[in-house]
Amino acid sequence: MAQEFKFEIVEEIAVLSENAKGWRKELNLVSWNERPAKFDLRDWAPGHEKMGKGITLSNEEFDALKQAMLDM
Repeated sequence: MAQEFKFEIVEEIAVLSENAKGWRKELNLVSWNERPAKFDLRDWAPGHEKMGKGITLSNEEFDALKQAMLDM
């Protein structure tokens, strides 16, 4: 049985792409189950009614990813 969860998009940072059906790949700060917000990268339906699979990164993980991209 799946547990219910709550989320709040605290800050919309960037829209990376949008497909023909309006789903957008977004980078946001999201609070899951009333916990401190984390960086979140995933697909969202219009109006944030549905979400696809994605990844959530702590501040430290996001900084490491950012540095790795800068070093490319």
